[in-house]
Amino acid sequence: MTSLFLLFIDNLLPIFLAAGTGYLLSRWLRADPRTLSQVTFYIFSPCLIFEILIENQVSENEIIKMLLLAWGVLAVIGLLTWLTGKAFKFERKMLVAIMLTSIFMNSGNFGMSFNQFAFGQEGLAQSGVFFVATSIATYTVGIFIASMGKASPSKALLNLLKVPAIYAVLLAVVCMRTGWKLPQPIQRTTQLLGDASIPAMLVLLGMQLAALQWNGQIRSLLFANSLRLLVAPLVALGLVLVLGLDGLSRQVGILEASMPSAVMTIVLATEYDVEPAFVSAAVFTSTLASAFTLTPLLAILKG
Repeated sequence: MTSLFLLFIDNLLPIFLAAGTGYLLSRWLRADPRTLSQVTFYIFSPCLIFEILIENQVSENEIIKMLLLAWGVLAVIGLLTWLTGKAFKFERKMLVAIMLTSIFMNSGNFGMSFNQFAFGQEGLAQSGVFFVATSIATYTVGIFIASMGKASPSKALLNLLKVPAIYAVLLAVVCMRTGWKLPQPIQRTTQLLGDASIPAMLVLLGMQLAALQWNGQIRSLLFANSLRLLVAPLVALGLVLVLGLDGLSRQVGILEASMPSAVMTIVLATEYDVEPAFVSAAVFTSTLASAFTLTPLLAILKG
């Protein structure tokens, strides 16, 4: 019990404290989280993704396996959510909201911070690859899913062209393939903005939680949180065995797959009017509950 408590204090508490600053800011100053979410969505996150791809020192083989792991977890959880949600006869917009919160994990501000505290810079680099994979999925598949709550498939696909993170990935690929480097002033600007992404998202997490609207969807919340916190780690465990991931990449991959629902799902749900109150509640409850799932999971993986 003491070791679990120490793991929580060293690895999870700093994340909750950082988010707490955003919560207090929103409560005391009535700060609007929408502005910060837009800055993070359109500036900070794309710069961070670009920097991670350019500077990552993980081997190409590990990168490929980590990308496959991330996308595999998303695909399996998405399929399970869709099939069971249809069986339970959830209304269309609610099922879309549940899919957003069960599929997309907080692999960035929560996951990268957690793995950095747990495994140092090597853990941060590994989790950065996972974050890139889930970011690509969030800004493409996630937006498509959110748009499907009220938009046609063709309009949902068009929405993908408005996402700057996609162009950040394309630019990074061009740079890596050609060896071309950004001019130093631009590169330094990109690095500065990318470095601001994780603390900004942690503060945003607290601000979004302060604006939580409880809507009483207990059955839907239990369903979404169970998939996100309990089923996803099991899916990840099976996939790391299939993909042959071991050592640090195995530990980081399973932990990343086990993170609570992503803050960005609140942004997507708000932007596309897909049960934002439920999505906020799911992010809030899964974030709190993750203290009781991630701490023993980290102990097992480190054991």
